[in-house]
Amino acid sequence: MTPEERIQQLRIEINHHLYRYHVLDSPIISDAEYDALYHELQALEAEHPELVTPNSPTQRAGAPPSDAFRKVAHPTPILSLMNAFDAEDLLAWRTRIGRLLPEEVDLDYVVEPKLDGLTVVLTYREGRFVLGATRGNGIVGEDVTVNLRTLRSVPKRIPVNPGSTLAVPDYLVVRGEVFIPLDKFEELNTERAAAGEAIYMNPRNTAAGSLRQLDPSKTAERPLRLYCYDIVAAEGGAIPMNQWERLAYLQELGFPVSPDNRQCRDLETVIATYNDWISRRDRINYEVDGAVVKINDRQIADSLGFVGKDPRGAIAMKFPAREKTTRLIDLQVNVGRTGVLAPNAVLEPIEIGGVIVRNATLHNFDEIARKDIRIGDRVLVKRAGDVIPYIVGPITEARDGSERPIEPPTHCPFCGESVVQLPGEVAIYCENASCPAQLIRRVEYFVSRGAMDITTFGTQTAELLYQKGLIHDVADIYTLRKEDLLELEGFKDKKVDNLLTGIEASKERPADRLLTALGIRFVGNVVASLLIQALGSIDVIATASQEELEQIDGIGPQTALSIKVWFENEHNQTVIAKLRAASLNFSTGREISLSGSSTLRGLTFVITGTLPTMSRDEAATLIAQHGGKVSGSVSKKTDYLVAGEAAGSKLAKATELGITIIDEAGLKRLMADE
Repeated sequence: MTPEERIQQLRIEINHHLYRYHVLDSPIISDAEYDALYHELQALEAEHPELVTPNSPTQRAGAPPSDAFRKVAHPTPILSLMNAFDAEDLLAWRTRIGRLLPEEVDLDYVVEPKLDGLTVVLTYREGRFVLGATRGNGIVGEDVTVNLRTLRSVPKRIPVNPGSTLAVPDYLVVRGEVFIPLDKFEELNTERAAAGEAIYMNPRNTAAGSLRQLDPSKTAERPLRLYCYDIVAAEGGAIPMNQWERLAYLQELGFPVSPDNRQCRDLETVIATYNDWISRRDRINYEVDGAVVKINDRQIADSLGFVGKDPRGAIAMKFPAREKTTRLIDLQVNVGRTGVLAPNAVLEPIEIGGVIVRNATLHNFDEIARKDIRIGDRVLVKRAGDVIPYIVGPITEARDGSERPIEPPTHCPFCGESVVQLPGEVAIYCENASCPAQLIRRVEYFVSRGAMDITTFGTQTAELLYQKGLIHDVADIYTLRKEDLLELEGFKDKKVDNLLTGIEASKERPADRLLTALGIRFVGNVVASLLIQALGSIDVIATASQEELEQIDGIGPQTALSIKVWFENEHNQTVIAKLRAASLNFSTGREISLSGSSTLRGLTFVITGTLPTMSRDEAATLIAQHGGKVSGSVSKKTDYLVAGEAAGSKLAKATELGITIIDEAGLKRLMADE
């Protein structure tokens, strides 16, 4: 799977879990499992910043607010935090922010429990509680004011002490967390069990569901509590500008704050506090899954800004994931759309941190051999890391001799064809383009939102059409007939019409979407856009040599070879011919002849500003047509900067590096210089 594909897959999966967690209050994975997915996406986006999009889960917080409540906009974004998993991650965070601070700055910190509840935003005007909202997507939340009024721990007026002389801002917005204490949660479940009612699974979901009841009386029946930990906005009064004093200020006003908050003079004290909490995590009377570390000086913290949706001035140190052992009872092999055979362990079901684990990844067969994992082994299962749950390794001391070694497959379990392992790769592939497992996955990808976006075409439809012999490759989607579809079980007129309308509409998708949908290894949305922008047509890309493809900025040797091999495959050529016959968009209308001039071969250009007679895309096309390469940023490797009117920072950078600067006329002279 390419980075683009994995990123897309992770975004879909994370958004689904965000929706279940924040909107439905019914998560199907644990926090540790979610953190691992999120951490993997963060790492991939850090390695491939060109793939970061504004709607990535790493660039926003929460999930869309429910339609069951009135929507309210927050005064400022209510964001989440970057995660650290150990002391090494914490020190790396301090090093990163240190580059943005003066060397002489001496920081102290506040460590707060990372409460596992539901984030709420409380608004006060002239000391009166007027609005309470959930975090929602971080920008817009749900109005749950009526329900929050039922919580005794929510101040209805501040300051709570009528004799207080403390100045209160005219407008104050406070952030906190609603939760259920663990002892009260046990009492609640005991009462429900005695009454013959179903018991609740965990305190967090129960708290979230209780606060988002449509009937406030139901909320009032639940033992909900509130801890506050930040001031989101304030007007008409001064508030403390360090976090420790701010917590004390909130408490003086009458807001409940956690008694476990700690002020730490340095990172060593932070780490000691974190380790202390780990040792007593099971004795804390509320769900806490880590420690939040904040720079005490809020002016310094706020001046550091953000990375995506994460403020640099604070970080969440998550507690270590829990590990347990169980029996590996079988092995399943799945085949992806690119033909990779992926081994997965079938486990004796085991509960780890509130989640029943029945399967775990084994990564690849080389990893199985390296760890000597066998069927029948007692294995250590961990829910942490990049891909979870996963098997850490076997407990060899528990072996009794009945365990069976796992051998790499020699044939595809779905189609029976021989499999191959390419030199230098750990993956094992089924190369049969007609393999049913691959075909269904390819169809799923072809119709997905990032590709041809046929929303009426789901996985079950793909499987049924294959089973009935109506599709043998992705191009057959465009030959489906209404009369054939109506013969299928569950396919009535309206459903068939919607499906065919969606298929017909997909013919208007641009060429880069079609190129993406073909599922060529290493060619996702970004690479497809680069190729189409540079060469203008799928047909030109198909006939390009590996060397010509490598001339395109952002296309490396591995990707170029993959494209070349894909288009040389006879089966794929048939698919292309069928798609062309279906009148899909193969070009932007400005195809480039690769057999043209080579006057700019070996030269790298950067284009900036507004050119007199052509757009930047047109200039880039001409450069590529004459063998040149266009880059998006100026570096020592840049040969020419093509500068137009209102050229900005790139012009300054090129001047600083001594790069030759030319205008549009100069570019045309270079291209004409035979």
